[in-house]
Amino acid sequence: MDIPTPRGTLTPNRPLADLTWLRVGGPADWLFQPADRDDLQSFLAALDPAIAVFPMGVGSNLIVRDGGMRAVVIRLGRGFNSIAIDGTTVTAGAAALDAHVARRAADAGVDLTFLRTIPGAIGGAVRMNAGCYGSYVADHFIGATAISRQGKMLDLSPEDMKFAYRQSSLPDGAVLVEARFHGAPGDPETLHARMADQLAKRDATQPTKDRTAGSTFRNPAGFSSTGQADDTHDLKAWKVIENAGLRGHRRGGAQMSPKHPNFLVNADQATAADLEGLGEEVREKVFQNSGIRLEWEIMRVGEANADKKGS
Repeated sequence: MDIPTPRGTLTPNRPLADLTWLRVGGPADWLFQPADRDDLQSFLAALDPAIAVFPMGVGSNLIVRDGGMRAVVIRLGRGFNSIAIDGTTVTAGAAALDAHVARRAADAGVDLTFLRTIPGAIGGAVRMNAGCYGSYVADHFIGATAISRQGKMLDLSPEDMKFAYRQSSLPDGAVLVEARFHGAPGDPETLHARMADQLAKRDATQPTKDRTAGSTFRNPAGFSSTGQADDTHDLKAWKVIENAGLRGHRRGGAQMSPKHPNFLVNADQATAADLEGLGEEVREKVFQNSGIRLEWEIMRVGEANADKKGS
């Protein structure tokens, strides 16, 4: 396989488990960590079009299967984590952590507080139209910059992204490098207090100390929790899993969290097959119990390994 030589770091046969929050997954054929935009552009332009690429954020919403990935996995780092604020416009690199963007915006009196409790980085948040407490990326998104699989710079509008619940549209192989958001003006002290309250609620109800990938399944209701007193739970993923008797259910080293049943946990050296197999078992049992077919929110990528079946 003829691979261009970049200025950044290019590692062959790189295991991916330590780069995901669930700590599972086989190797990528190549892991590319570009030095900057120019490096990423020139690499993609020179890369054989037949070679697949997969942009990977901080691995917070991802199961890499045990057989790994036959692709160049692209992971953005320090050259892509800048945060700049101009009035009520916040420009963030795709590798900037959601929580950091929320805090920096609050410091400047800009309300992007909904990002504070979302795990991961801005690129993934845009890709998945992440949201909580009734706010979504789509509500604040102004535009984004991406680099196409062919190495061309793309300027993406809200219309280009076609945002929907937990999804957006992005050209195949394109890598988001920056996004721009609008936030309402607010008092910094009030915004930080709100985020502290959100964190306390999250830590009280979610297994934040465990190896998870955030919410496992999308809410059948088609929207995230609002955090308000009138929030209903009948069509929340955790509720239909609970109703099927699957809180704490295990398969191999994988478990549906006893604390929050919509969180898939690597409880005891789980394989990717354990985790994905448990998720599929939950989907089937929920369907049998309620007629609701849960949809995965966690991305599952790569090839299964026949030697590592879930037990």
